[in-house]
Amino acid sequence: MERESKSGSSGEVLDGSNIMKLVGNEEVFAHFVDHKFEQLDHDQDGQLSVKELEPAVADIGAALGLPAQGASPDSDHIYSEVLNEFTHGKQEKVNKTEFKEVLSDILLGMAAGLKRDPIVILRIDGEDLLEFVNGPSFESEMVSIYSQIEVPDGSVRDYIVKALEKLTVEQGMPPCWDSWVVSNVVEPVLQSGADDNLDKPPVSEETFLVEFKKVAERVAQRLKEQPVIVAHSENTFDGSAIKRLLSNKFELDKALNAAIENVPKDKHGKISKEYLRVALDALAPSAGLPPFGAVDQMDTIVNEAFKMMDADDGKIVKEEEFKKILTEIMGSIMLQLEGNPVLVSSNSVVHEPLDSSSSLLQASS
Repeated sequence: MERESKSGSSGEVLDGSNIMKLVGNEEVFAHFVDHKFEQLDHDQDGQLSVKELEPAVADIGAALGLPAQGASPDSDHIYSEVLNEFTHGKQEKVNKTEFKEVLSDILLGMAAGLKRDPIVILRIDGEDLLEFVNGPSFESEMVSIYSQIEVPDGSVRDYIVKALEKLTVEQGMPPCWDSWVVSNVVEPVLQSGADDNLDKPPVSEETFLVEFKKVAERVAQRLKEQPVIVAHSENTFDGSAIKRLLSNKFELDKALNAAIENVPKDKHGKISKEYLRVALDALAPSAGLPPFGAVDQMDTIVNEAFKMMDADDGKIVKEEEFKKILTEIMGSIMLQLEGNPVLVSSNSVVHEPLDSSSSLLQASS
């Protein structure tokens, strides 16, 4: 699949179809699992220990876009849950059949997520940036950006760097927060075409516009010589997926039962409310929500819903009450999103072949 950009460049769309094809072909998937299992089974005893499973769990986290394990306490419990999926929370070893079943479920979940929110692979080669610089909206948009920049005692160079950071992939600029883009695109341009004007204070808006245009044109030339590949995704969380789930009692009951299947229960079948967050993460794919820890704005909304329902008090409740609270939390999140949808756009520079951030998704030949 390809998407045409305004200047005619195209991008490959990762929509989960390759993962579906992999899992759907029994012979190919069995070979894939054999290869992965062999890679992980260091002691070659035909079973995977918790320690041997850790690289697979880390790969799944990378494929989900989560920060590395240990980097964020908010997302660490997701890693724990993935590990629990493999070990069912109690096993010390996992055989190949169990590994295959869980891996299949996880990959199908990823494929469903990509189908819902495809990732577009863009080749940024300077064409769109040149079109923006020479287009009718350039001056007004750059004046707006200039007015947002606050660099006390900053030079023209400082203002230009800040302005480049505010440009988007739609305007033809790869993300400037990426250190590779800074060291391979921005810094060489600023050094190669350096002139005295860049080190002066930005005395006026006009000076900024003239100097920025010169630098942007050189950046476009640099991108033409050395294109940057960017994985771009965008999504709007508006509560519609939660609404669909809540309106279908059969699907809701099925999703709730699956979400609490592996949640620890006491001898009376009661569940601690501390597992509500774990259960909500398990419901996330059905409710059109991102994993907790992946989107800051969504985390704030989820935390607000938990606060409203006193869901973090750690009390022990009956299974039906647990499900009821979980449903009410989703309802609260839905209402917040309907009133104020969350728009999320993300861009990641692809430094290596596609999907290499997670070796889990690399099928063996």
